[in-house]
Amino acid sequence: MIIEMLTDGFNMIMEMLQSGGVITYIILLLGIYGLLISIRKIFYLRKISKIDATEIMGTITSSMEQGGAIEALKNISHYKNPVSRIMSEALKIGYKNKTEVEESMEQIFIVELSKMTNGISALKTIIELAPFLGLIGTVLGIWMTFKNLGVNPDAAAMAEGIYIALITTIAGLTVAIILMPLYTYIKGLIDDEMDKIELATKMTNWSYAVIKIRVYEKLPCVVEALQEADGIVSVKEITDPYSNIQISFKPSMLEKSISNIILEKCDVKSEITESKLRQ
Repeated sequence: MIIEMLTDGFNMIMEMLQSGGVITYIILLLGIYGLLISIRKIFYLRKISKIDATEIMGTITSSMEQGGAIEALKNISHYKNPVSRIMSEALKIGYKNKTEVEESMEQIFIVELSKMTNGISALKTIIELAPFLGLIGTVLGIWMTFKNLGVNPDAAAMAEGIYIALITTIAGLTVAIILMPLYTYIKGLIDDEMDKIELATKMTNWSYAVIKIRVYEKLPCVVEALQEADGIVSVKEITDPYSNIQISFKPSMLEKSISNIILEKCDVKSEITESKLRQ
């Protein structure tokens, strides 16, 4: 019974396609293309939305207690979604200055937004265009019917001609009705991801940072240069197997990276051995 119904339905669709003419095939191709776009976007968006900002932030917080920003970067590198990529850049404050970090985050946001919205305009265009193509097909079909029946009017032939003409409208509306819910669902997934990115940006707005560095020469010059730099709260020499200076600073006020401050003032290379950030 079910097989017969499916067979009848398939035969009816094939008959309609054959009767509808070229415009029906164009609408069908547009519908298939729109469906492929929808499936691809849904698969991609669902894949990147499995992990939210709070889970990634939890990983960062626990990593800060163990090994600092370097450890956090390693632990969130496997997430591979827009939120983790933006948070990764926020962890590089100190290695980069405030402006460099913000620019990197903005660039990543632009790239990720492009990935999420790629194809959405085409899908929307297909939804809007398909019914109009169907309407054009119907108008042309009715015009041809009246033209052919102008000399010898026949009610049965007229009815058949109008029926065939209406097939294109049915096809156009069907494509729009199928694709519209998918488009709405995709837009919802994108909006959810945008909310996560906004939350990630707020959660990584660090208020305080402590890093340890290692320099091999001109230690007094390095300390003095750091003390004079904008955004630095305190600098002290320490005895540590891997570090000899500890620096506290406010990330929002750091105009230059730590290594650039030292290089410009003292012409000495430095190595950040530990970085811990706090909200």
